[in-house]
Amino acid sequence: MDSMSHSKNEEVETKEMDIRSMSSSRRYVHSARYLHKVGVPPKQNLFQEFKATVRETFFADDPLRPFKDQPRSRKFVLATQAIFPILEWGRSYSWRKFRGDLISGLTIASLCIPQDIGYAKLAYLDPQYGLYSSFVPPLIYAFMGSSRDIAIGPVAVVSLLLGTMLSDELDPVQNKPEYLRLAFTATFFAGVTQATLGFLRLGFLIEFLSHAAIVGFMGGAAVTIALQQLKGLLGIKNFTKDTDIISVMKSVWSNVEHGWNWQTIVIGVSFLSFLLFAKYIGKRNKKFFWVPAIAPLISVVLSTFFVFITHAEKQGVVIVKHIEKGINPSSVNQIYFTGEYLVKGMRIGVIAGMIALTEAAAIGRTFAAMKDYQIDGNKEMVALGTMNIVGSMTSCYIATGSFSRSAVNFMAGCETAVSNIVMSCVVFLTLEFITPLFKYTPNAILAAIIISAVAGLLDFEAAILIWKIDKFDFLACMGAFLGTVFSSVEIGLLIAVIISFAKILLQVTRPRTAILGKLPGTTVYRNIQQYPEATKVPGILIVRVDSAIYFSNSSYVRERILRWLMDEEEQVKAECQSTIQFLIIEMSPVTDIDTSGIHALEELHSSLQKKNIQLILANPGPVVIEKLHASNFANLIGDDKIFLTVADAVSSCSPKPVQEQAQLSSRRDYA
Repeated sequence: MDSMSHSKNEEVETKEMDIRSMSSSRRYVHSARYLHKVGVPPKQNLFQEFKATVRETFFADDPLRPFKDQPRSRKFVLATQAIFPILEWGRSYSWRKFRGDLISGLTIASLCIPQDIGYAKLAYLDPQYGLYSSFVPPLIYAFMGSSRDIAIGPVAVVSLLLGTMLSDELDPVQNKPEYLRLAFTATFFAGVTQATLGFLRLGFLIEFLSHAAIVGFMGGAAVTIALQQLKGLLGIKNFTKDTDIISVMKSVWSNVEHGWNWQTIVIGVSFLSFLLFAKYIGKRNKKFFWVPAIAPLISVVLSTFFVFITHAEKQGVVIVKHIEKGINPSSVNQIYFTGEYLVKGMRIGVIAGMIALTEAAAIGRTFAAMKDYQIDGNKEMVALGTMNIVGSMTSCYIATGSFSRSAVNFMAGCETAVSNIVMSCVVFLTLEFITPLFKYTPNAILAAIIISAVAGLLDFEAAILIWKIDKFDFLACMGAFLGTVFSSVEIGLLIAVIISFAKILLQVTRPRTAILGKLPGTTVYRNIQQYPEATKVPGILIVRVDSAIYFSNSSYVRERILRWLMDEEEQVKAECQSTIQFLIIEMSPVTDIDTSGIHALEELHSSLQKKNIQLILANPGPVVIEKLHASNFANLIGDDKIFLTVADAVSSCSPKPVQEQAQLSSRRDYA
């Protein structure tokens, strides 16, 4: 009796399990009918597609939004304010803001005056041209720029780059008038380049120089600039014109017996120590930010007074001697618009202008983020370009945003670009009344000021962080640094650009791919390397492509997927598991695909057919699905092989052994 009753119970349990299995399979079929299919976006005509592409590429910030539904008078006001932002924020300007701008303007003026004289020497120009470049350009920028914190004037890196490239074409001593004209020509075309990029909204072009390459280039330029200042710091008269470290050190040591001047060394080293100590105080306590800001001016005053009362110039201490008095003379008729130097000026101007633009963009974004406001990159380019075009016509050379001055401007509490106007006014007074007092200023103090200023460009923390984050980025950083230090500024810049483009090409031509597995207890599929607990689905290989599929990488993507498949088949065979019957490609990261990409998918589909493996696509984006239908590839593999999610694809395309295995496991769980 017990055995009969036990057998009856088993039959009842078996029937119940079969009923449950049938109902679950019915629910599966029922739910499969209601799987969401991948939607195909409405087809756009060629003009609409082109318009959308151009708008997203050049007008992503929608600059015409404020003009919408506005009367003509209001549109005129908005257009004027767009060109001259000062007309917008000037309406709410107050005495409180002016007080902050006045203090910061006076502070950066005390810093810029001695720096400008030194930076002009880096460009092989007379000292007054550095001061000229801190008078007119800041005024123009104050009216047209959108950054509240950036301080405008000559900078060390651009001055060195300009001087190096100009001196390769003309000797700054023997051909002084032509050299000066070429400098103004390069400044003009630097401004034209910057303004053109802004007008055509091509600011994204400067993004091709990676942050790592900029860090390396700036660091290398800082070392090169510091090495160049050994001439003034040691009192050497016969010094090499080469900028690489080997040539400079040879020149330094070859003059050690008779070329060094001990009085110059005492002055230079003493005040360099003072400047570095002042910087240390400013870094230790932010309240004393003004100490490193006024230290250069104090150094100039004290050293000039010391040389004047001791007549150290008679002991071999080289002094500035003469700085032209008066404000900027016109230089319109000195710009080369024809002749052999026109092309040379254009080439130098474009390169120097791009570097100046990159530096200004980095500074503007940094301080805008710190104060939580937005700057318009294209307006900034127009403002910088306009100020350099006007500057080239008023005896200025290339000006841009300065890291050191902008930092001091920020810490001094500047409120608006009026701080640049205040600085410009102080420079105007200096040019009109004070320049004769710089006659006895020793070159050693200018060298010390430049060395202390460029020391901040050596960003070791950024280099260490780059090493931790991305080794290829670190290679770009070190390549730019070593190229600048051991060869020249141009070579370092060229290496930086080449490595930046190489990284882009490498990422485009060799996109990442990954095998996905199912996270336990979910319908989520993730990279099995990132999530070791994720399990592969028997009989199915799921691959994700993490890039658009273009002509440059389509062959690689196809071959890489086939290699994944080959490796998986070998592993399945070794472990005696069910063979691969489906290949699912997760396409959500694939933002676009071109003709070569579709051709690669067709070849992949053909290869899989020979292996009796079905190709399945999961979640292609709107652009991709539209092109798949336009190319008839969707019909080739079948609309029923394109799913919204990987989970849908797996549940709909699982091979029979997998379904049977799932049913058996559910029976075991029930038992």
